Amino acid sequence: MAYRSSGAGYADVASHFRKRIEDGDLAPGDPLPSVADVREQFGVSAKTVSRALGVLKNEGLVTSRGSLGTVVAEPRAVTSGVDRLPRMARTGRRYGHGEDSTGHRVMMRSAHDPKVCRALDVEPGEEVVVRIRTFRQDGRPTSVGVSVYPPRTWAELPELMAEERMNNFFGSLYTERTGREVTQGERIGYQRMASQDELDALEIKVPSVTPVIVFVTDVTFHDEDGPVAYWEDVYAPGEKIRIPAEPAGQ
Repeated sequence: MAYRSSGAGYADVASHFRKRIEDGDLAPGDPLPSVADVREQFGVSAKTVSRALGVLKNEGLVTSRGSLGTVVAEPRAVTSGVDRLPRMARTGRRYGHGEDSTGHRVMMRSAHDPKVCRALDVEPGEEVVVRIRTFRQDGRPTSVGVSVYPPRTWAELPELMAEERMNNFFGSLYTERTGREVTQGERIGYQRMASQDELDALEIKVPSVTPVIVFVTDVTFHDEDGPVAYWEDVYAPGEKIRIPAEPAGQ
């Protein structure tokens, strides 16, 4: 049965294949269906298919390969931290093709960073759980992810203090156990100097006196009673990141 869109035809077709690529259903090098097959699947014209493929090419998601037709391109944008949540919700998969994470560390620390204290509404010196990992694409370090949890969160989820990787989004487990919905706050991006630990994790070798500027994004998660987690992603210089699209009219 053909899939018929109630919205803009070419945008709907592009969105369908974009999700399949982001979810890992289509891997780099995999061919997209032929124009004829896409026309039949969506009930659209050849011009609509051409426009949809043009959008995906401009986004760097697909490329033309002569007799092979249109194939999925190698990833050119980093997917880490909060970017993974929609894919996990749709597929249950944390990593896409070529993605992995290493250097997992879990520690109890006294919170002294004013920014973290404000975000989590904790007093300086209060103990928090910190989880750190380095995200990689085809073996290349692309970003460092840090997640920080206040006492009331790890009291409900003691597995946050374990060294093992979390297989599920902490918010889903938290909601299951408490009945309180977890919502994501506004994501903020900015530049700052990288710490030596971040440079080591990203395998950046420079003299100790050389400043390295990195791009950082952070976000705080909340339930009805207040903040439950603070996440920060530190991207290697030169890496591209995905910017979530806002609905039209926002």
